[in-house]
Amino acid sequence: MSWSGAEPELIVEARGLTKRFGDFEAVRGIDVAVRRGESFGFLGPNGAGKTSTMRMISAVSRPTAGELTIFGLDPRTEGPRIRAGLGVVPQEDTLELELSVRWNLEMFGRYFDLPRAEIRQRTAELLEFVQLSDRANSRVDDLSGGMRRRLTIARALINQPQLLILDEPTTGLDPQARHLLWDRLYRLKREGVTLIITTHYMDEAEQLCDRLVVMDHGAIVAHGTPRELIDQHSTREVVELRFGEEGVEPTPARLASFAQRVEVLPDRTLLYVDDGDEALRDVHGDGLTPLSALVRRSSLEDVFLRLTGRTLVE
Repeated sequence: MSWSGAEPELIVEARGLTKRFGDFEAVRGIDVAVRRGESFGFLGPNGAGKTSTMRMISAVSRPTAGELTIFGLDPRTEGPRIRAGLGVVPQEDTLELELSVRWNLEMFGRYFDLPRAEIRQRTAELLEFVQLSDRANSRVDDLSGGMRRRLTIARALINQPQLLILDEPTTGLDPQARHLLWDRLYRLKREGVTLIITTHYMDEAEQLCDRLVVMDHGAIVAHGTPRELIDQHSTREVVELRFGEEGVEPTPARLASFAQRVEVLPDRTLLYVDDGDEALRDVHGDGLTPLSALVRRSSLEDVFLRLTGRTLVE
């Protein structure tokens, strides 16, 4: 994979980036370029190499081979300088549950040797940003999951990072909490913070990511904007069919004449077509009567299924 053109504003650049653990190659010579101010996504199933890649970009794991620069610096020799400019939101919250919301931020700010007055000011600003000002004196243990996630993001911003790395930022949150978190991330991006996001949620990737890569078995199998990936690897529309008991469902060979591609999943069959309504009429015209049918636009989930042969969440 190559990125064309001169790009002086690269925050992260990797060429042939490789990570091995003994004989196991977790990341297999990938090329990645993340531009200043963009939101960049990594999609892939468990074991695809996303976490190993994020740890190298976070300057906490040394590459086995290849070239990697963050802020133009080599993490092999400039790890502390790089980490000073990063904010990291891990997949699991690691907050101090017995301490107050305010103390969690102020204590973390001390790790960066910030002046106390600056820490207090930043804490107040960040609590307002993540809408937790009214819970400043509450114990973290008393917060909801969505509140804890917002606090974790606030903590990652205490050092005013140039680059914010978020690993599955909304996993386990209800839809309302997810959308509130998306709004906070939109605001950060507008303020010039570069975002790198790993996620299992296709709608999240489509909403938040300017560009993204799909990883599988340690390699990048596709890259581009969400719209480019859908145009390149899927059809315009998808028909989702659900049939009855085993034995009633038609074979993929029978359905193939109605679609460019057929995918059979445990709970439904997908027909990839340009005109979903026309394909559905053809299905009914052939004497097939699904229990339910849905015509929808193609999504990143369809791209992932095409590229890896499975759904993202298994």
